[in-house]
Amino acid sequence: MTANPCAIHLPDDVVCRVQNLQTSFSHGKHWIKSVDDVSFDIPRGKTLAVVGESGSGKSVTSLSMLRLLPNNGRITGGQVLYRHSNEDVMDLAALEERRMRKIRGRHIAMIFQEPMTSLNPLFTVGDQIAEMLMLHEPVTRAKALARAAEMLELVEIPAARQRLSDYPHHMSGGMRQRVMIAMALVCNPTLLIADEPTTALDVTVQAQIIALLRRLQEDRGMSIMFITHNLGVVAEIAHEVVVLYAGRVAEHAKVHDLFDHQKHPYTRGLLACIPDAKRDRAADGTRIRLRPIMGNVPPAGRWPEGCTFAPRCEYADDVCTQVAPPLVRAGALDHLSSCRKHEAL
Repeated sequence: MTANPCAIHLPDDVVCRVQNLQTSFSHGKHWIKSVDDVSFDIPRGKTLAVVGESGSGKSVTSLSMLRLLPNNGRITGGQVLYRHSNEDVMDLAALEERRMRKIRGRHIAMIFQEPMTSLNPLFTVGDQIAEMLMLHEPVTRAKALARAAEMLELVEIPAARQRLSDYPHHMSGGMRQRVMIAMALVCNPTLLIADEPTTALDVTVQAQIIALLRRLQEDRGMSIMFITHNLGVVAEIAHEVVVLYAGRVAEHAKVHDLFDHQKHPYTRGLLACIPDAKRDRAADGTRIRLRPIMGNVPPAGRWPEGCTFAPRCEYADDVCTQVAPPLVRAGALDHLSSCRKHEAL
């Protein structure tokens, strides 16, 4: 099934629009919903951060966008609208697989959380970067390897040409992540999906990778969907933030508005978990313990009725446990929240 571009509209300043996305996984004879009616826009040339705890639906959303779900997963509703340059808008959720293979890696690229499992240990990093280019463009192996060396220089790997013959295990975690970035950007995509790209790295290397992504974005004008559970990282790289909880959007806002005026108790709880030297000390100078969010994200298939965050929320009442709140405007024009008590926050 192919999309009808004449029936699809996408604003010029939006590179990708996820609209009412629903994704389910088979479990025996039943289908269990993992992503439920998720919608957001990725602005052209900017970064959208998607935030939430493990199990909130972040990675499933990104895998759905690229149609990389396992055999027991499928998109059961919604659209993933995408336009490269000035071409017609296409719905990736309905695109035939042959055309989808031309999109992955070429126009929309992805880097993953653990580069050691994403890179093939049997091939050199040069061959792996060159293979990505040769898959999408008619170039010789020699030209592809020359381009691979340029990409390693671009991501600030020292002695780039000499490192082409290195295997992944010859490199540190930070270097391997830079190789993954080089591989993702070798075809100059318009959208980069980065799934927890700094989680396995130490704080210093995290800062280096974030600075690198910001510089590459400015130089190339690409859009980034940055997936993370760490709101502290979000402040350094994002322009907008989507907070997911139990497969649904809890809050969506500009990054500064979200940090200054949280309109969902879940977002407020996530921010309270970030250490802050001023906030976490009492008047006498003694340290105050951070306030964790009690409980865990309910697994797919066991979501409670009403607001899925209600069992963990200090503001919840009987109505919250019975009626699922819609995503509505909360304060600023582009600030959305799915909490029915957002005005009191």
